[in-house]
Parts: sequence; C-alpha cells; structure tokens
Amino acid sequence: MLADPNIFDQINRSSGSKSVNVSGVVKSYDGLVVTCDGFPASVGSLCKIVDTQGAPVFAELIGFGEGLNKLVPYASTAKIVAGARVWLMDGSVAGTIDDSCLGRAFDALMEPLDQEKGVSFSDNLSLHGEQINPLERAPIDKAFDTGVRSINGLLTIGRGQRLGIIAGSGVGKSVLLQMITRHSESEVIVVGLIGERSREIGDFIRNTLTPDMRSRLCIIAEPAGSSPLRRIRAANLCTAISEYFRSRGKNTLLIMDSLTRVAHARREIGLALGENPSARGYPPSAISLIPELIERTGQGQIGSGTTTGIYTVLADSDDLNDPVVDAARAILDGHIVLSRAQAELGVYPAIDLSASISRVIGQITDLEQQRDIREFRKYYALYQENKDLLLLGGYKEGSDPELDKAIKLYSQMMDFIKQGPEEKFDMASSVTSLAGVLHA
Repeated sequence: MLADPNIFDQINRSSGSKSVNVSGVVKSYDGLVVTCDGFPASVGSLCKIVDTQGAPVFAELIGFGEGLNKLVPYASTAKIVAGARVWLMDGSVAGTIDDSCLGRAFDALMEPLDQEKGVSFSDNLSLHGEQINPLERAPIDKAFDTGVRSINGLLTIGRGQRLGIIAGSGVGKSVLLQMITRHSESEVIVVGLIGERSREIGDFIRNTLTPDMRSRLCIIAEPAGSSPLRRIRAANLCTAISEYFRSRGKNTLLIMDSLTRVAHARREIGLALGENPSARGYPPSAISLIPELIERTGQGQIGSGTTTGIYTVLADSDDLNDPVVDAARAILDGHIVLSRAQAELGVYPAIDLSASISRVIGQITDLEQQRDIREFRKYYALYQENKDLLLLGGYKEGSDPELDKAIKLYSQMMDFIKQGPEEKFDMASSVTSLAGVLHA
C-alpha cells in the first residue's frame, strides 16, 4: 500500500520540520533496499521518493558508503524506478504526542487505524528516547497489580519491572495480554502489536479498546505484511510514548507483542545490508536491538513515573534456547513461560510455574507471601516430577509425606492457576487465595 500524500505534510508538521533542498536519484532497487546518490544525511533520516505515479513513498536511510545511500521504503509495494527523485526530510527521528493519543489506535506513522479522523499533537517526542543514569533510576519497591491471580500471587511483578512472556505459537499469549490490559492497575497503557496477523490485531483492538479503557489506552499496530522498517519504527514509537507519559509522572504499562517480530524485522534489514548471520541466521544487529528497546523502559528518575514493560517472546518450535529468547531472558527482570502441555489440558493461563521467575519478588512482597510462594512451588514441582509414577500406579500412599501433601494439594493448586478471561483478581485477593490453598 502506497502512503497517502497527505501523510508527508503531517509528518513534517508533527516533527516541527520542513523538507530540505537535498536530493538524489535512485540507482537501484532490489525489492527491499533502494540505493541512490550519496547526499549528506545520518542513519535514521526520513526520505521521500517520488514513484512512477508522482506519489510520495517514504523511506528510511539505513546506511551509506562508496558514494551511495541505502534506504528501505515503508511501503513494500512501492513502484520505484531507476532515476526517481529522492528528497531528504529533516527531523525524521522526532514527532509529537499528547493526551489526545489515548483511546486511539495508530500505525507506525501515527496515522489512525480507527474510523476517527487524525489529530494534531502538541508535545515533542523523540523516537529513540533519552538515556537515564542508572544511579538516578528509582528502585522497584511497589507491586504491580495485573489482575491475574497466578501472576499476582506467585510471580509478583513490581512497578517498573521488565517481564517477558515466553511461549510457542498458539499457547495463549494474546489472551493473557488482553487480560492484563483490561485488568491491570495502570494510569496509561501503551500496546504495541508488531508483526502480528491483521485478524489478531483487529480482534485485540475491538476487545480491549472499550469505552471504559479509552481514557488510558493507546495502541500502535503494524501487521506482519508491513515493511520491516515500519515494524521497527512501531516498536520505537510505542516505547517513546510510554517514556513520554512516564516523564509526566504516570505509572505506565507498555505491552509489546512481539519482541521476536521486531528482531525478525531487524534481521531482514541486517541481511540486506550484508551483515554476516551469526546465531541461527540472526546478524549481530538483530540481537543488539533487544537490550536497546528493553533498557528504555523501567523506573524513571526519582520523582517521575514508571514504565512496567511486558514483552512477548515467541519461542520458535517451542525452543527456549532460541537466540532471541536467550537474549531477552538475559536482560529482562523476569519471565513467564507458557506451557503447551498445560494448554492442551485446558489450563489457562497456561503458566509453567517451574520455568517462570520474577527477579524482584523479594523486594516487593512480605515474608509471609514469600514463604507461601516457596511452599506452593515446592509441592507443584514435586507433583510434576512424580506425575508419571503416579499415573502408572507405582506410588504407595504414605511412602513420602511430602509427596502425599503434594497429591492432596494439586487440584487446588491448578484451580488457583486457572482463570477465565473476564475474571479479575486484585493483589489482596490473590495473596489471600494463595494462603488459602496451603493453609486450608
């Protein structure tokens, strides 16, 4: 799909900039990368290419060398020919934003996806954010209420924590995200739907952008069929919006679905630039993009707000040692693994408790809850380890008192983990229910 010519003016207005009289002509185009005359511009600059019909096609500068610039168009079906004029646009990595983005759904260029007209924003926004001195970040000392009982009780998240939801395809990631979006206690929620199916994006927007959510929810979406640069821009944009509200003292929730699709988009760009694939076909730039995005979220400076980041990470072929999974797990403050075996048994959310962890749980929970969590995890793991033996009838009751208690508690533990999409459990009721399972 070609860009609407009106978008050109809107982007210029939103960035507070104007076109500059610097241009070149297209030398080659391989369907992904355009090469043109080398004019002075930094990587990330936005350019306009005039196609065969005279319409503007927007492209981003991804590299230069040997007297040539390399660009990737935002429209994958652009009709670009050799000799087409390329114009540099100034201020491409900036934009504008304000409260009027709430209750709306946009694409990577801030064009509305809903039926309402576009809006003009008033405050400046940097797509790549600003670094915060680690010593100036506030500590994580308050729990974040997700509205999901098993997460609140057993994998308690802190305000400003960065958490990954790791799973293969079709295990219930999207349903869990919808539950957190609707039930969590956040002043502002920014959701980035990146590289997902168009049908899934439509369903998510219709199910979550309800009248009671409009005052605090903004959605940025780019489907799987869009240009890789649009997908990367969408990831930077939704992160930048969450940073904007954090700087205004808001407790913000950023949900990005999925981090893996962002890495896939960067892999396409890296390979097109000639990078050598290293880890299972991923060039170094694709892996380095993950910490760049994640480190922008978290606690703000002391006295400002927080950004709690929840990222879905797709484990290709259910491989938890996939390079993207491994890189994300190393930088995140915790992860929740969804189990296909649990999903096949009808347990939703299909959380694999033994493989999941919250790294800040000791800072935000009291000693009594920590003791209950350890006890719950112990009996859960003990039952799972002996499940095959129990199914074969090879265990005699009374042989192991601990295992006897695990068998007795197992059905109650599974009932605690299960939760319907429309059900909501706040933090207090979740902790009380956890104690009730163990001390009934």
